Amino acid sequence: MEIIPAIDLINGQCVRLTEGDFAQQTTYDADPLAVAQRFEAAGVRRLHLVDLDGARARQPVNLPVLERLARHTTLVIDFGGGLQSEAAVRAAFDAGATQITAGSIAVREPATVQQWLQTFGAERILLGADFRDNHISINAWAEQSERTVAEFIQDYLRQGATTFVCTDVSKDGKLQGPSLATYQELRQQLPAAQLVASGGVTTLADVEALAAVGMHGAIIGKAIYEGTITLQDLRAFL
Repeated sequence: MEIIPAIDLINGQCVRLTEGDFAQQTTYDADPLAVAQRFEAAGVRRLHLVDLDGARARQPVNLPVLERLARHTTLVIDFGGGLQSEAAVRAAFDAGATQITAGSIAVREPATVQQWLQTFGAERILLGADFRDNHISINAWAEQSERTVAEFIQDYLRQGATTFVCTDVSKDGKLQGPSLATYQELRQQLPAAQLVASGGVTTLADVEALAAVGMHGAIIGKAIYEGTITLQDLRAFL
C-alpha cells in the first residue's frame, strides 16, 4: 500500500482544514518545500498536493509552489484544486505534476473528465470520490450529490478510470480514524478499482488496517503534522 503524505496550500503555506471548512484552518509551515523535502528524506515517494485557494477560485492558484516542489524533489506529485479545464490540467502537468485529481468537476461535467481520461491516460487522471454519509460531496464539500460513492466509482470504471481518492469529508482533519467499513464494502463491490483512503487516518494501527482491507494507498495529512503518526512509524510501508 502506498503512503501518500498530503500538503494543502493556502497563500502558499502548508495548512490543514477540518471537514474542508476554511474557518477551521491551522497553518503548520510557511515553507511547503521544506515539508516535502522532509517527506522525501524519510523515504516517501508520493505527495498529494491540494491547492485550496484554487478550489475556491475554480482555477489553480498555487502552480508556482507545485513547480518549486517538482523542481527540488523527486516526489511523484498528484495535484488537485481548481482544475476546471484541459488548459488548467496541462498547466499543472507543465508545472511538474505527475498526476492530477479531478474532484467536483467529475460529478458536474463527466464528459469533460472522460475527455481528460482519453487525452492524458487513466494513469495520470485520478478521480476524487469525496463523500459524506456514503454520498458524493461537491463544490469544496459544501453540497451533497444524490449519487453514492459506489455508483460514482462504477461509472468511471466503465469510462476507463482506475484510481480513486476516497475522502470521507466528515472525518477529514478530525483524527478520529478512517471509514474502514465503507472502504471494505467498496473493495468487495468494486475489486477492479484502485482505492486510496483519505480522511481520518490517525494512528499506525489505522494504516495497518487499511492495508489489511486491501487499499491501494493511504493519504495522511494532519496525523503527521500533529505527530500521532511519525515518518519513522511509516518506514515499514515505504
